[in-house]
Amino acid sequence: MSYFANSLFDIAFPDAPDLRFERSVEQDLQGRFAGIDEAGRGPWAGPVVVAAASLDYDNLPEGLNDSKKLTEAKREELFEQILEMADVSVCVQSAQTVDRINIREATLQGMRTCARSLSVPVKRFFIDGKDVPHHLPQEGQALIKGDGRCLAISAASIVAKVTRDRLMVKMDRYLPEYGFAKHKGYGTKQHQEALAAHGVTPLHRCSFRPIREMIEG
Repeated sequence: MSYFANSLFDIAFPDAPDLRFERSVEQDLQGRFAGIDEAGRGPWAGPVVVAAASLDYDNLPEGLNDSKKLTEAKREELFEQILEMADVSVCVQSAQTVDRINIREATLQGMRTCARSLSVPVKRFFIDGKDVPHHLPQEGQALIKGDGRCLAISAASIVAKVTRDRLMVKMDRYLPEYGFAKHKGYGTKQHQEALAAHGVTPLHRCSFRPIREMIEG
């Protein structure tokens, strides 16, 4: 593990990703491809984490799905399997980076970094959502709800989610009064109350309106 949409597929969304999507593109590509996804665009605090994953389809972890549809225990189990069985890269973009260049650009920058950091060459990058960053090493293609349709994107979503959750749990040890281990930086009632009582930390995204308004008084 390394520490624009130009096309959208109009097909029925399955309950969980399987090999149908991969089989639909493998003959065209004639080579490996990777999925890219992020975790943490919406929280008020903490990083946005991007991951890329290129799978060996002869040696797949069982139970891959959109990370949001999996239990925490299942995500943790699959995370370890993915790191063992796939080529994976991760980019962590701090709250300061988000504030400096905005959340969208921080995410796209992270996607470029991940795409360039994979150790196995790929023919195409399939990216969850609608945005494809410029200057990828190979063609990028957006896939709406891709984390529930493409196994490689599902794997990337799990890696990004588990990586970010672990970071927020770690931050909770230093700032336990904010409850980061529980809400992971999202704008929950508990988080709002902690901000009112203890103020803004360097982990908070000052460019996000609720935090900016608190700073401005």
